[in-house]
Amino acid sequence: MENRIDQTFTKLRNAQQGAFVAYICACDPDLERSLRVMHALDRAGVDIIELGVPFSDPLADGVVNQKAAGRALAAGADVNSVLDLIRSFRQTSQTPVVLFTYLNPIYTYGFERFHRDAAAAGADGILNLDLPPDEEAVNEELRDAHGLHHIRLIAPTTPDTRMAEIARSGAGFIYYVSREGVTGQRTELATGIGDQLNKIKDATDLPVVVGFGISTPEQAAQIAAMADGAVVGSAIVNVIAEHGEADDLEDRVFEFVKPLVAAVKPV
Repeated sequence: MENRIDQTFTKLRNAQQGAFVAYICACDPDLERSLRVMHALDRAGVDIIELGVPFSDPLADGVVNQKAAGRALAAGADVNSVLDLIRSFRQTSQTPVVLFTYLNPIYTYGFERFHRDAAAAGADGILNLDLPPDEEAVNEELRDAHGLHHIRLIAPTTPDTRMAEIARSGAGFIYYVSREGVTGQRTELATGIGDQLNKIKDATDLPVVVGFGISTPEQAAQIAAMADGAVVGSAIVNVIAEHGEADDLEDRVFEFVKPLVAAVKPV
């Protein structure tokens, strides 16, 4: 069976539409409400959900996402909770799910076991923030993905030759980190995104999505005009932080995300 990520990008390409990718931290503020948020994202038309695996030392994340991981961990979240969340989501949805994680939680769980169990639960890809592709290439233990796409990150500081190497080793899509530093909302997009995207596209036929710093429909539309999709994370997580105790949390998330989705899918 074709991976759901590939199916999604084929459908979007045929419709000449960009992808909207939404990031949330799994089990923030807890498993039950996190599931409700995932369904709200689904209703809003999100194409791919990036699900952060809660970790105590998320060095690539800004303060908003760090606090989200802290809330999830305080609620008792662990890798098993994340897999349970995906299983529950899969009962009613086929929207692709990419696990956004650091190596430590999955290596502690068992690298091969994690990939096997995540694929069985219904995940479609894994974006491992601190596992260099070079290590995967020389370590057989790190190569067996059990059908999960290994999504690659490329940064503005990545040298051209290495950019090409990383792009060739990826699957599903390439995630271009649009700015240096950690995740977080920004008032303006980084400069030079178009030039960097052209370099990446010269090296791979994979779709390229752009994240880090996108928080408004206007910014999402700008990115969609250059790339194959836009990723919004911290801005959504901030809505969860502000309204996590509200009875209408999922409605608040839906109302915030719907215009962002519409911005990357012009009529």
